Parts: sequence; structure tokens; C-alpha cells
Amino acid sequence: MFRKLLSDDENYNLLCQAHEQFNNREYDRCLELLQQLETKGESSGLILRHNRAVVKYYKGGCKQHQQLLQELEQLSDGKTAPGASGVPVVGLSLKHAGGSAITVARYNKAVIYYHRHMYGTALERLAPLVSRLEALEKHMAALVATLQLQLLLATNQLNRAEAFLDYLQYKLNLVASAPSPNNSTNTNPNTNPDEAASGATAAAAAAVAAAAAAAAAATSTLAAAATSTTTPSVLDATVARVAGESGGHLQLLQLLTLVLNRKPVVIIEDGTPQSAELRALQYYIMKDFQMAAKQLMRINSDCTQAGTVTPQLSTCIANNMGVIHLRVRHYAIAAKFFQNALRFDQQLADNLRQSSLQTMSSARSCEIMYNLGIAMLHLRRPKEAFQCFLVPIKQYHSNPRLWFRMAESCIMEHETKLRGEERQSLEGVMNSSVSKPYAAQSSAVPEPTLEFAALCLRSALTLALQYRASFHMAASPEEALEQKDAAAQQLWSQQQDNNFCNPSKPVSLESLENMLAAIYAAHSFVSLRLGDHVTALEMARHLLQSERLSDAHKLLGHMYAGEALIMMDKATEAREYLEPTFVSTLNALDLETRDWQLKSLDAAQNVVRYNLAVALALQNDFQAAKNLLATLSHPIVSSKALILHRYVELKMSAASALN
Repeated sequence: MFRKLLSDDENYNLLCQAHEQFNNREYDRCLELLQQLETKGESSGLILRHNRAVVKYYKGGCKQHQQLLQELEQLSDGKTAPGASGVPVVGLSLKHAGGSAITVARYNKAVIYYHRHMYGTALERLAPLVSRLEALEKHMAALVATLQLQLLLATNQLNRAEAFLDYLQYKLNLVASAPSPNNSTNTNPNTNPDEAASGATAAAAAAVAAAAAAAAAATSTLAAAATSTTTPSVLDATVARVAGESGGHLQLLQLLTLVLNRKPVVIIEDGTPQSAELRALQYYIMKDFQMAAKQLMRINSDCTQAGTVTPQLSTCIANNMGVIHLRVRHYAIAAKFFQNALRFDQQLADNLRQSSLQTMSSARSCEIMYNLGIAMLHLRRPKEAFQCFLVPIKQYHSNPRLWFRMAESCIMEHETKLRGEERQSLEGVMNSSVSKPYAAQSSAVPEPTLEFAALCLRSALTLALQYRASFHMAASPEEALEQKDAAAQQLWSQQQDNNFCNPSKPVSLESLENMLAAIYAAHSFVSLRLGDHVTALEMARHLLQSERLSDAHKLLGHMYAGEALIMMDKATEAREYLEPTFVSTLNALDLETRDWQLKSLDAAQNVVRYNLAVALALQNDFQAAKNLLATLSHPIVSSKALILHRYVELKMSAASALN
């Protein structure tokens, strides 16, 4: 978008020609015309420099974004280009196609960072423009608002995105009201809500479907700076087209925001993949997984017949199908879909350095690898899961759940090795349980070892405790109704989201507490295996003090605390945790639905009694230990109980002989 610099007809004609050549993709001729304008001594040097940088970028196939970014940074810093004369004009106030060169340069920088998945940096760069959104002209405000809304959704700031949408609708009048079931005869509401602990399957996948839908819903493009203070008619069509495209993108983002926030909204299908994907998203959130899958398959079929299938669309559909199968516990099928999604994504990511920005933003290997890792965990393939998690951890290193999943992979791999040794000989099990199998391995090396699991769990615990301290409690419906008038006056930027687990969706307090309990339990277990009994006891006690503690975690807390005290030669204290009476208070359903060996209260009771018998034997109370062992009948402890019984008999025989 180019503007007239001076009032003379010659410069105006040159500007119109440059604009026409740019639209016709005649970039060489456009650069020549811009050079002519510069040699005529135009005072708006920053604008010319910006437009020249944008034209060169398009001339290079939209691939040299790093070079463009450097030039835009120089513009924002107010630096004079080498060989340029005069003082940089920082305070330009050219209206119409984007305002000053500084304004458009800031916007373009944010666009580049967005496509490079650097969402935090993009938000920082865009903040000065968003803060004065009302002062921008409407078409530029629409561009900035579209990108801001995309960034809020990409970072899972759903509450803030909804408040920002209200601000755009009621304050700036940039978007119209979305169709709702109350005023339409059509009804129907895809990304995935993220649940912790028992909902681990959907946890990692949560952000990916939304990200794919957002990418399909709107695409940010670079804007060219205006270069005039008047409004030539030749430019009006371009300005209207850009404003219209932004309005369409805003409407799609509006629907996506409402769907992700579970608001009642009608998705009117217009034959585009975007509207169909939003419909599938609604079905998914409503837990109608069958209809969501049918919708995705229909998109694939329609686009295949129309010949409009792209790697981006194939990646999105394959990943979302995998997420659906993950939620219904079809783990092998989900893994296959994620592997297909990776194959499609690889077509985009083969050479990102030479790819366009739009192609770069479509690459979703991090999120897909996260999903595949979750599927591999459920398939009990810990090595593959660990390797998958190594990819997203580089980008989402502030996600405590991801660190916890990596620790789970390490624990599962260790236990798999122990079971293999157990099949060889019982003696091998005893030796491996005492020694450190990976003692020669540094804990800092990313390998599926218990040492690395301990490192992962420390990171997960630190992050989870920090997030719990800063957790924002949403107002209840009654409070929200009372504060409605006050909230209307509140700035959208003051809204808060508990988006601690990107790329997954914001977590609830219950989900965060469940995650903390799982981290405490895993940390105590790993510490026991590594011989760090003090840490194991500390983590077990923290676990038992947790809020919303499940019965399964309560059982583990008692077991780990008792074992740690026994190993510290504090059998008397251990007995306090190993009294079988607490087992009768547990909910059998909570034990039966867990993916572990303790499938009943009887099994749990036998395990606790066996450990209590060990504590009694260590206190030389052999008769009590023998009596307790006689009550054990469950197969889960039968072999170990037999060995302990023989040990007790030998001790009692030795004591009788001495007497």
C-alpha cells in the first residue's frame, strides 16, 4: 500500500505506478520507481526505506524474513540507512494505509515473529499498537486486532481473547455479533480441553487442534507502509480489500474464540474448510467424538474431490483425528494418525530456512510430537515416548506437565528393565532394586534413566508450585453477574488465564492439584529407587497433605512414607503409615479404574499388610509378623510373603535354639 509523498503530480504518478507494479508482482520495476522517488529528495525517507524492504522481501519469494526483520528493527530504532542523508523522521503521522512507517514496521515485525512461533516476542512488539488501537485508522486497527487475537489464541489466553473480542465489538465496532442459538434456527458447536492426571491423554493434544483451526481461520500478512497524506482514488480499492480481508479473518477468529470458550454459537457452514473445522471443534468440545471425526473426514473428502488438499490441511486433519482417538483410548490408532500428521508436516518443515513465513507458521511438529509421546506412553513404549517429548521440551520448557510426562517415560523404562531382570532370576531383581542401574549416567544427559527422571520431577515440581501460588480464581456466575457493569469498564488486558501448560489449554485448580499430587508420588518413588530416602519421605508427606487427594494417591503416600522410614531404620515411625485400617476408607472404584496392578481393595489391603509385616520383622516382633503374613492371600504379594515367612521362621528358630 503506497501513498503520495509530495503534492506534485510527477511524484504522485510515480507513486501510483509503483503501487500498480507491486500489485502486478513486477517487483524490479517497483523498486526502480521507488528509487526515483528517493532521488527526487523525498522527505519521507523512513517510508521509502520500509516499502523498499517489503518489495525486496516479496521479490525474494517471501523467504528472506530475517533480512527484512533486521531492516524493520533499524526503522523502529530510528537508524539512518548507510548512505542516506538527513535526520530520521520518527514522528510521522501519515494517515490512511497504515499510518506512519514506524507503525507498519512494528506490525510487520510482529507478523514475522508470529509466523516463527515466537508468540511472546510478537505480543511485546505489537503491544504499543494495541495500546493505541482506537487512534489507528479502521483498516489498520483491523489488521492489528486480527493479529492480536491470533496471538492470544496461540498462547491459550482464552479469557483475555474473549474480553478483547468484546472490546473490538462494542468499543471499536470492528466485528458484528456472532450468530447464537437464540436468534437462529441452526444449531451446533473441535480443539481439545486439557485435563490433568486421569485426563492425561488429552492433556498434550489440547492446543494442537485449536492451533490448526486458528491457522486455517486467519493468516497474517505483511503490510506496506503508506507514503502520502492524501487519498488517491487508485488506492481506495486496495485499502478496502485489505480491510475486508481483515474483517473476514476477524469473524472467523471471533467464532473460534467463542467455541474455545464454550459459548453458544452457530457455525454457518459456507463450504469452506475453515467453517467445517470449527464445526468439528464444536462437536469435539461437546464430546461428540464420532460426529467430530465424521466432520473431519468430510473435509478431507470434499477437498480431495476439489483438488484443494494441502500439506497444512492434511496435517491438521490427521492430528485432530489422532486427538479424537486419543480421547476414546484407541491409542494405537491415535499413534498412527500422529505419525501420518508428522509425515505431512515434514513436507512443510524439510527446509524451514528457505520456506515462506506462512509455511513456517504451519509447521506443527512440536505439538504433534507431544501428542505422539502421550500415545506412546499409553502403548507402554517409553523409549519412543521419551524421544518424542525431547522435541517439544525445547520450546515448551515452562510446562510442568511435559516435564512430568518425560519423568513417566523414564520410570516406565526403568520398570520395564526390572521386569526383564525378574524374568531371568529373582536374585537379579533384588540386586537391581538395591543398586543404581544408571549410576554411571549423568542426570543432565537426556536419557530415559531414573537420574534424569529426578531432574525432570524437580523441574515439574518447581514450576507447578510457582503456578499454584499465582493461580487466578475466576469469579462465580453470581459474582460475575454482579460485576457485569464493572467488568464492562475493565480493560481487557486485565483479564487473566491459567495458561501454564502451553501448548495445552488453561488448567483448572483441580487439574493443577491433581498434577501436583502425581508429581509428589512420582518424585517419592524415584527417590526410593535411587536411595534418597530423605527426599522420598519428604515428597510422600507433601503428597499426603495435598488437597483433593485421590484414594489411589493416598495409598501411595502411605506406602512410600512407610518404605522410606523402614529404609532409614525407623520401623516404629513406619508403622504409623502402614496400619491397614486406613485402607478400608478408600474408594474401591478409584483403585479399579487406575491403570496399575492394585485393582481392588483386597489387593491394596494385602500390600499394606505385607509392608507392615516387614516393619514388624525389623523390630524383631516375629510372632506378630508371622500372624500378619498368615492373612495374606492375594497373588500380588504371595511370592514375597513366602520369602518373608521363611525368613521369620528362621529367625524364630534361631531364637528358640538360643533359649
